[in-house]
Amino acid sequence: MIASLRGTLASKSTSHLVLDVNGVGYLVNVTSRTAASVSVSDSLFLHISMVVREDALTLFGFQTQLEQELFDLLRSVTGVGPKSALAILANLSTGAIASAVAMDNDAAFRSVSGIGPKTAKLITVTLAGKLSHLVGVDNSDEQAPREEVNYGAVIEALVSLGWPEKSATEAVRSVTSNSKPGTGRDVILRSALAMLGATKSQVSEK
Repeated sequence: MIASLRGTLASKSTSHLVLDVNGVGYLVNVTSRTAASVSVSDSLFLHISMVVREDALTLFGFQTQLEQELFDLLRSVTGVGPKSALAILANLSTGAIASAVAMDNDAAFRSVSGIGPKTAKLITVTLAGKLSHLVGVDNSDEQAPREEVNYGAVIEALVSLGWPEKSATEAVRSVTSNSKPGTGRDVILRSALAMLGATKSQVSEK
């Protein structure tokens, strides 16, 4: 089982890389986002998910363990194969995927080419409760400067997504009261979405 690879990028396309590891070239499937972020001759370390079938052994590479974890979780959904999981990761950020699942927003997955309505719904149902630790996790937030958050805009965004204004306001107030100073708008929005999604699930179960 190949769990990771470290080597030099020998060549690339929009969908795969050839990683030279001590003279052996490994063909690794990646998202278009990953392919665009690297250049030939770069030294790379990739987390690897290996998919074994009767007629092929295919490698899928990720720059972070978070992406790899999401890839494997998406593959656990009926109807989502490795290439479909990779397409979702190419089109949606990790935070967007977690938020879409938290608020049962299957439309986010329907926007990905090759994902139909039934499969999109299965993703939100199958992964419900499994991505709560990912909501609000986004490496870009760690690098972003502190911003003055317009809480009214966050509430408006939630309302535009279909949540009642009262519920949206209460969720934003709850999140901000428990957040550290300087927490960014996107993190607050995702956390509020997670809270609203959890509340919706509890109500549905009663």
